Amino acid sequence: MKGVNKYMIPLIMAEPGEENIIKRIGGNPEVKRHLEDMGFTPGGSVTLVSVVGGNAIVKVKESRIALDEALARRVMV
Repeated sequence: MKGVNKYMIPLIMAEPGEENIIKRIGGNPEVKRHLEDMGFTPGGSVTLVSVVGGNAIVKVKESRIALDEALARRVMV
C-alpha cells in the first residue's frame, strides 16, 4: 500500500513523491508550534518532493515548503 509505513520514520527518510500521513511531531513546544503553524499536523498528509544537500522540499496542504534537515527529522511519518 502506498504511503503506509509499518514503522514511523523521519520525513527526511521518506520516499520522494510518495504521500505520507504525519504520525507525530517531535521537538520542544516552540518547534512543534512552528511546524504546526506551517501546516504539519498529526493525521495530515505530507509528500517529500526532494532532498538537496540535506534540506527537504515538501508539499503540505497544497503548499511547497523548504525545511532544513533538523526540522524534517522532527516530522514523523
